[in-house]
Amino acid sequence: MIRAADVDQIALVRAMAEELKKIKTVSPPTWSHFVKTGAAKDRVPSQPDWWYMRSASILRRMYFDRKPVGVGRLRKIYGDKEKNRYSGKHFRPAGGAITRKIIQQLEQSELVKKVKIKNRPGRIVSPKGISLADKVAKSLVTK
Repeated sequence: MIRAADVDQIALVRAMAEELKKIKTVSPPTWSHFVKTGAAKDRVPSQPDWWYMRSASILRRMYFDRKPVGVGRLRKIYGDKEKNRYSGKHFRPAGGAITRKIIQQLEQSELVKKVKIKNRPGRIVSPKGISLADKVAKSLVTK
């Protein structure tokens, strides 16, 4: 059986982004064309479908973690170092509204579900999300 861990991860994220475009509940909000992805970034994303790529990347990250993930942890994962002139580089987390909205959309499409394990609330990938990732991985191998 082919799983998501068995294929090229960049190709997996791109293929999952194409699958997420087919789902109606996952779509960029109107403000997404005007915002940066974090405080450390200088410009808005140049890719027109960056929302779907970030959604697929978050889904992939949650697939591999297998433990509850929250917005704060994902902000830290997608954060970057801000370039300062005199005081060196300092870490800045990614934007929280983008991450929160993507998680909410994935939850509405039933790819992610809320859980509370050992008093640690968060979200994990649902069986529907796992099957989507594995189906995309299988289609990449058969190409």
